[in-house]
Amino acid sequence: MIQSNMAPQGMVVTPHHLASESALAVLREGGNAIEAMVAAAATIAVVYPHMNGLGGDGFWLIMPPQGDPIAIDASGAAGSLAHPDFYQGLPYIPHRGPKAALTVAGTVSGWSEALTLAQEYDGASLPLPRLLRDAIRYATDGIPVTASQAAATHAKQQELACQPGFAATFLPDGAPPRHGSRFTQLALAGTLSELCENGLDSFYRGPLAHRLAQSMKQLEMPIVLEDLQRHRAKRRRPLHLAHQHGDIYNMAPPTQGLVSLAILGITDCLNMAEADEVQTIHCIVEATKQAFALRDRYITDPLHMREEMQQLLESGLLATRAQQINPQRAAPWGSGRGPGDTVWMGVMDSSGLAVSFIQSIYHEFGSGVVLPDTGIVWQNRGAAFSLDPHHLLSLLPGKQPFHTLNPAAARLKDGRVMVYGSMGGDGQPQTQAAIFTRHVIQGMPLQEAVSAPRWLLGRTWGDASDTLKLEGRFSADTLARLAALGHQTDTLPDFSEAVGHAGAIVRHTNGMLEGAFDPRSNGSAAGF
Repeated sequence: MIQSNMAPQGMVVTPHHLASESALAVLREGGNAIEAMVAAAATIAVVYPHMNGLGGDGFWLIMPPQGDPIAIDASGAAGSLAHPDFYQGLPYIPHRGPKAALTVAGTVSGWSEALTLAQEYDGASLPLPRLLRDAIRYATDGIPVTASQAAATHAKQQELACQPGFAATFLPDGAPPRHGSRFTQLALAGTLSELCENGLDSFYRGPLAHRLAQSMKQLEMPIVLEDLQRHRAKRRRPLHLAHQHGDIYNMAPPTQGLVSLAILGITDCLNMAEADEVQTIHCIVEATKQAFALRDRYITDPLHMREEMQQLLESGLLATRAQQINPQRAAPWGSGRGPGDTVWMGVMDSSGLAVSFIQSIYHEFGSGVVLPDTGIVWQNRGAAFSLDPHHLLSLLPGKQPFHTLNPAAARLKDGRVMVYGSMGGDGQPQTQAAIFTRHVIQGMPLQEAVSAPRWLLGRTWGDASDTLKLEGRFSADTLARLAALGHQTDTLPDFSEAVGHAGAIVRHTNGMLEGAFDPRSNGSAAGF
């Protein structure tokens, strides 16, 4: 069993060890957790290009040593031309191609806003070229292709090879890159260098923005220059759940942070401390069904919502939902929103500052569209919109799409602070619940709580089934007991990316930092 890592000064957890090392180097040079996260975010955009990038969105949950946590919503809205008439004749918004690339990419604005916040906290000390240095070097000199990237490219080659810029960027020599081969991204290196020279804001309001908009027009994407210029990351108050073990925080809409908190709020009414493995899975799965029902009823762009999600968490609704869970029988349910590729990362520094962060282009390789001469693959998050004008998620220009992304953090009553999260669409709140329940409530060691076999209620890539999918390391007895409770189950590989790349960091009351990474990823927990 992999042991968690501990360190006294700083701790980083990411799903790729090179990103961990980029952040750790910044901490060693005196940078704070926010600066370290920007470095990790830039590096992971290069070394995990199938899961995230500059053409995607990001969400930050920042925990200062004292005071209220701050969330940053760095997600983009639908372009000015993205109205239902743009998709006339189509039953739904495509998941690939220029018509799928319909929302502004917000992640770079999130880096900028986070660095502004870092200045407000203690005066950020490192210049942007230092923070992006590793990313530029890896894009220029090349990275070893991960098994994850190789498998994703092979699986999606036929679907994406015809999309603008994809083959030239991701199919060197006309074929998917082999695991371990050198993969360079010279155009992306140039874009990162330009951001260093002109500032992060140039992505939206500089020469780079003008070039991006020109390319979008040529590709017939529904985003225009004015959409980029209007975009800014927003500071938001995170949602908060008062749990018997402490205060848990997550993102407000348009994300499904409500789902992650609702699952833990519902199960807080159940006896999870005494639950065995089967009871734990059953209770969390049943709470997930209840939380997904709330999500599908309420969550959209906050400007289009009438209900206040924080009030919902403070009402007696979650306790009522808990009473509807039958400990002896699985409830029927409809379907989930499906998978999503993302990266979760966490950083804590010696000052007490902690960051929980997520960055994504939604599906593997996003829309598949790579903007000319930039190396930027654009997200397809706007595919979450509906073309039905009466739907909660109906498409409108300037409207934010629904997001599965939701980084989590907690201040526990015993004095510990925890940041945690995972990639994985519908699986994110389920994995968060598994880690929090196992470690905080049931006392499982942190690394074991992340490494232990997990499950997913919902769909995986290329799978229309919404069954309960469990990793193959669960025992035959566990599978049989779950089936007896009425769960329709399928088996995943022993260590499956379908259940996400998770991670967690805990600051103990003696100041020691403990980090756990996911063996399903290429990641690490690195500290000093």
